[in-house]
Amino acid sequence: MKLKFTNLMLIGALSLSANAFATEGGKPAKGTSPNDPPKKYIDPANMNPSVKPGDNFFDYANGNWIKTNAIPAKETRWGSFNILRQNNTDKLLGLLKDVSATAGQPKGSLKQRVGDMYASGMDSVAIDKKGYTPILPELQRIDKITTLDGVINEMVYERVNGIGGPLFGFGVGQDSKHVDKYIVSLRQGGTSLPDRDNYLKEDARSKKIQDALKNYITTLFTLTGTSADAAAKNAATVYNLEKSLAKSQLSRVAQRDPNATYNKFSVADFSKQTPHLNWVKLLPALQVTGQDTLLVGQPAFFKDADALLAATPVEDWKTYLKWNILQGSASLLSSPFVKASFAYNSALSGQQTQTPRSERLSGQIDGSLGELLGQLYVEKYFTPAAKQYMVNLVNNLKITLGDRIKNLTWMSDVTKARALKKLAAFSVKIGYPDKWETYSGLTIDRNDYYGNVKRISKWRYNFNVTRLGKPVDRTRFGMSPPTVNASYSPTNNEIMFPAGILQFPFFDFGADDAVNYGGIGAVIGHEMTHGFDDQGRQYDADGTLRDWWTKDDADKFKSRADQVVNQYNGFTVLDTVHVNGKLTLGENLADLGGLNVAYAAFKKTKQGQSTTKIDGFTPDQRFFLSWAQVWRGSQRPEAAAQRILTDPHSPEEFRTNAPITNIDAWYNAFNIQPGDKLYKKPEDRIRVW
Repeated sequence: MKLKFTNLMLIGALSLSANAFATEGGKPAKGTSPNDPPKKYIDPANMNPSVKPGDNFFDYANGNWIKTNAIPAKETRWGSFNILRQNNTDKLLGLLKDVSATAGQPKGSLKQRVGDMYASGMDSVAIDKKGYTPILPELQRIDKITTLDGVINEMVYERVNGIGGPLFGFGVGQDSKHVDKYIVSLRQGGTSLPDRDNYLKEDARSKKIQDALKNYITTLFTLTGTSADAAAKNAATVYNLEKSLAKSQLSRVAQRDPNATYNKFSVADFSKQTPHLNWVKLLPALQVTGQDTLLVGQPAFFKDADALLAATPVEDWKTYLKWNILQGSASLLSSPFVKASFAYNSALSGQQTQTPRSERLSGQIDGSLGELLGQLYVEKYFTPAAKQYMVNLVNNLKITLGDRIKNLTWMSDVTKARALKKLAAFSVKIGYPDKWETYSGLTIDRNDYYGNVKRISKWRYNFNVTRLGKPVDRTRFGMSPPTVNASYSPTNNEIMFPAGILQFPFFDFGADDAVNYGGIGAVIGHEMTHGFDDQGRQYDADGTLRDWWTKDDADKFKSRADQVVNQYNGFTVLDTVHVNGKLTLGENLADLGGLNVAYAAFKKTKQGQSTTKIDGFTPDQRFFLSWAQVWRGSQRPEAAAQRILTDPHSPEEFRTNAPITNIDAWYNAFNIQPGDKLYKKPEDRIRVW
């Protein structure tokens, strides 16, 4: 069902802050208690005034904060998002400790399952005593395989029983060209490293990561009693198989084209292309019946994988299957396995110390039982008032984006009308779902951590495949309520803002409009713009992958998008590693569009139309400084290098600096002049949405 909208609007129409919480005589509002000191939402102490805003706005706005806030040893990056996530983790831990303190809650109740899941994972003594015995039956079953059919049957067994998904990706989701129906989907997979390029590149960093994986494989096999020589041989076998699979995978940039990854086959016809992977037989084994078609994201990968299956000895595939078990369960087993897992991840990310067990469990439970734990979180930490404020602000920003679309000079009236139709059809999810998932039938045992994780995985698999033949459920939340993030779904044409992100620095009831519009307002605008980025624009108002653009307008959009690609291609991290402008294009377009929409909406507020300073900054300056402090942060070199390969988001410095160089108001707010390093001539400023 859709969220219900009321007619309750804020005082001041487009103002996010209620007057009682906004400003007092041009000064920062006090806290909820009369004795609370004023809060500096834009704190000059965090800034680096020795840097000109026109040379590096990110450093100007955040430099001193970054200098005085080192990355904690358990983190790979540290900034506004991380602090807010840590705050939410602390809140979740308080809830988890409360509900797990006493055994014997009613069987199957929310508190029993959440509390016992946490208790089972925190019992490290019991987990250490078990060693690797929880996975011993899996390893022994693989030992008995003698044929290629046995290898393929094992791959099916692991997937259906919540153990893992070797070789390829499999699931059930919306058919993007028939969005009212679910369909079986196949995707490339089978590798352990974060990106195919980690296998294919030969530079020093890639070699280090490759060696880390081989060492990890060797270590885990050794921990199960395999000799050092045999374990090293196993590592070579697994790595070579995965490298072969990586060579057949599409790049992340290539996968950004939704039409290129939409390949529909009849089950019988695709089975002819992959004779060893006979989908006519495999789908029923995967608990999928009555399906005559399927979607294949990367058909060439499956042809190559099928050939690799036939060409590789069964014993090698048995080693690969054991590795799939080992890597999927290492973090759930005894301390030596957990330490080996951390050592491997540390080599990839630069993380210096292991995240505390309690925090790892908090994240795991939030990710797997999020709508149980989320109910406790929402009850204690999220108010109906915050949700209503967000409803109002989203509506305001939709109006503003609509006005901007109407006034575009490069788009025809025909395409504008279709764009406005799509915008009007946006659905909005805020805070938490209207109907909570109950995880019906899922059993959690206080004394069986590994079994709990396996049962949750099996439950989720069953939930996924049993959606086939049912109406598409557009009411489901794709993220748990405590998540510090937001999203846009092209097939649902919806934007989503979990409760977790509706906190400072994104949003605060006591903040002035400039701060809130530069924070959560820009986030809302960002998600709306995703509906019109290089991928989102290819889906129409009901979410169908269907071209609704005139050719001339599409060409004009692509020309502007290419300008964005070129701008970000020019940025580097670690001195020589370039940002991939094509990989990050969607997020970069959303940042640029979101900030423009938020600023235009802010200018309709009372503060946006004034010149009254707070803490020495004008309203416009506070808006752009709020945007910058959302992205303040730093990251370890290893994490930075890996993110360039895998993350569709640009590094924080460029997310701050690049969009504002295309917005005239920023130049006026900070008196940016020719000669400043970020200065762009007016005719060179990129204008899309």
